[in-house]
Amino acid sequence: MEPYQSTTPFGRRSLTLAHVSTQIVASSRPPEKVVHKWKVFQAICRARPSLGVTERALSVLNALLTFHPETALTGEDDLVVFPSNQLLSLRAHGMPASTLRRHLAVLVDTGLVIRRDSPNGKRYARKGASGEIELAFGFDLSPLVVRSEEFESLAAAVEAEARAVKLARERITLCRRDIAKMIATGIEESVPTRRGGQGPADWAQVHAGFRSIVEGIPRTATRAQLEAAAEELSQLADDVLNLLESHIKTHDVSANESRNERHIQNSNPDPLIDLEPGFRGSRAARAVPEPQTPRTAETAYPLGMVMNACPDIADYAKGGISNWRDLLATAAVVRSMLGISPSAWEEAQAVMGEMQAAVVVACILQRGAAIRSAGGYLRGLTERAKVGEFSLGPILMSQINAQLRTKRSA
Repeated sequence: MEPYQSTTPFGRRSLTLAHVSTQIVASSRPPEKVVHKWKVFQAICRARPSLGVTERALSVLNALLTFHPETALTGEDDLVVFPSNQLLSLRAHGMPASTLRRHLAVLVDTGLVIRRDSPNGKRYARKGASGEIELAFGFDLSPLVVRSEEFESLAAAVEAEARAVKLARERITLCRRDIAKMIATGIEESVPTRRGGQGPADWAQVHAGFRSIVEGIPRTATRAQLEAAAEELSQLADDVLNLLESHIKTHDVSANESRNERHIQNSNPDPLIDLEPGFRGSRAARAVPEPQTPRTAETAYPLGMVMNACPDIADYAKGGISNWRDLLATAAVVRSMLGISPSAWEEAQAVMGEMQAAVVVACILQRGAAIRSAGGYLRGLTERAKVGEFSLGPILMSQINAQLRTKRSA
């Protein structure tokens, strides 16, 4: 008598049309087909997002594969494995029995394995007189043989999607860097964004548009969203570059030696321009900076940009502010006038750098009565700088926008 192959699950487990479909597919496996079980498993792991299985379910599948003695799975062999829950739990790194049952159900529902339940629900094999297994009850691995090409195709599609997302993110990063530095150049050189326009004020509007694009990118953006944002940023980068190129063509920047000399004095081989905003919710991805020692020659931002944002500090300078040394000396005077303690000032200089701390003091002075305690405000910014959550770019642009609104209202 031919042994009867079970098709329905034991107990209260229900039979679905998806289970029947998986059994039909498994029964059509060609006898001559041979696959490497671990290569198929790797393809399933790569295709996991498309298959809808979890990492824990894949751990259970890995444990099931270890109970098949052969590395090669063929279409003519009996591919049923029948480990007990206790042994299967040990192979799955001590997974609890309730969790194990849940993930086994996921493997069955997604069609990766077929449940072959015995009359009493136990897993075992019946051997014949010659000692060979005649009938086994447990989990059938036949779908892995039949669907091996499907798994490879899904894995290739997932990898192509991941590559496209990576390329879109790289493009966004490059555009953000280029736009931020070109905006800083436009502000420093007072390049008008339109005929008769005011350089810094107009560049503040350009930067606001830049921020709106970047801040509109969701934390978990899809490829379509990333590619759309990359296209917008690429177009904006081209527009900003065209503004700078047209200004160069209409103005001979090399004709004025004094201007060139000032440009060399304000240049920095390693600028710390940070006009671009970060992705929302990306604090966890930032590296925590190591404690820094005071830096005496750090020109973090263009001086012209700082003075456009905070012009009031020039009123406290003895002979005006024409370089970073003047700004440092004036900030030291303004610091004591604002009531910032020496300890808070020294800590800010140690964490942010002397130049950036001076710029912060200039911003605090510019905001005036809006800040109740200048010392407490500076300490708060210093603490944020210690964990990498502080950037001067948005503060300076906010001050520039405030100056623009003041001029318009006047």
